[in-house]
Amino acid sequence: MSLSRTELDHLRQIPEDRILQETLTLLRGRVAVVSSFGAESAVLLDLVAQIDPSVPVFFLDTKRHFPETLEYRDRLVRSLGLSDVRTLSPTPEALHDRDPQDQLAAFDPDACCALRKVEPLDLVLPDFDVWITGRKRSQSATRAALPVLDPQPDGSVKLNPLAGWGPEKIEAQMQRRDLPRHPLVAKGYTSIGCAPCTRAVKDGEDGRAGRWAGLAKTECGIHRPA
Repeated sequence: MSLSRTELDHLRQIPEDRILQETLTLLRGRVAVVSSFGAESAVLLDLVAQIDPSVPVFFLDTKRHFPETLEYRDRLVRSLGLSDVRTLSPTPEALHDRDPQDQLAAFDPDACCALRKVEPLDLVLPDFDVWITGRKRSQSATRAALPVLDPQPDGSVKLNPLAGWGPEKIEAQMQRRDLPRHPLVAKGYTSIGCAPCTRAVKDGEDGRAGRWAGLAKTECGIHRPA
C-alpha cells in the first residue's frame, strides 16, 4: 500500500503540531504505530491514545527484552487505554534454526536484529500506508536530520511527529500528563533495547550511546540513519 501524491502533498502542508491529529483522522485504518515501550515511549503513545486509542500499536518482542520493559508495556497499555497492541516476534522455528544457543547477538548483532526485529516487522509493513514512530533528532547524531515526514521507497511514509522534541519538552510532557516512567530510566538507561545490547548512559554521552556500545552499529535496521 502507499499514499497517493495528493495525500503526501497534503500531509506536507500540515504544521508539525497538528500532523499526528490530522494523519490519524484522515487516514484512519491505514495508520499504525511501532513502539519499543522504551524510555520516552509514553509521550507518543499518550498523544495517540488521546486521539484514537484503537490505532494498532506494534511491539517487537525480540525475546531478549529486559523484564522491566515487558512489565512497563503492560502498565502503559492499561494506563493509556490502548485497545489494539499487537506483538510481533520471530518464530520458534527461526530462532531454533538461526540462533539455537541464543548467542547470535554476540558475534553478529546485525543478523540478530534482522531475525528478531526487521523480518517480523517486514511481514506487516505492507498492511499500512503510514507508520508512526517516536524517533527524535535530539536522540543522537545519526538522527540529527530526521524529517517529520519520511517517505519510503515502497510509497509508504514513516511519520515522526516528535522529531523536533528535545529532552526538556519530553520531560515537561511526562510531568504534565503524569505519565508512567520506564523503571530503568532511574538507573541511567535513556534508550532501552534488548538487554544484552543495552547499557546505562554515562554523563555527557548522547541518549543512544548505551545501544550496541563499542560497535559501529547505531540502528537495529527497522529505521535507517537520518
